[in-house]
Amino acid sequence: MKLPYQPPIETIPFTKVLHALSEPNRIKIIRCLDESIENNCTAYSLKLMLPKSTVSHHIKVLREAGLIKARIEGKEHIYSLRRDEVEEKFPGLLRAVTVVKEEDI
Repeated sequence: MKLPYQPPIETIPFTKVLHALSEPNRIKIIRCLDESIENNCTAYSLKLMLPKSTVSHHIKVLREAGLIKARIEGKEHIYSLRRDEVEEKFPGLLRAVTVVKEEDI
């Protein structure tokens, strides 16, 4: 199975990151990743009570914006935050996203 494209962190524009974070469900996925370290698409679908296809689309947007990375384990894609890389390029961004109150999303 081919690993999905993940852009090098140095090529990611801030506007693309902001666009990825402009959707409330994507912020919820980032928050889930922040809490659980890594998981698969089905787990986020169940936790957020969204169709798997919707979660898969949001994960793709987040991955292409450089915020998350994927690894393959058997038939599953396992996702995690690119925490260190994102923090180095955009200091404080992930913290700002994870501390926002749920009702403010």
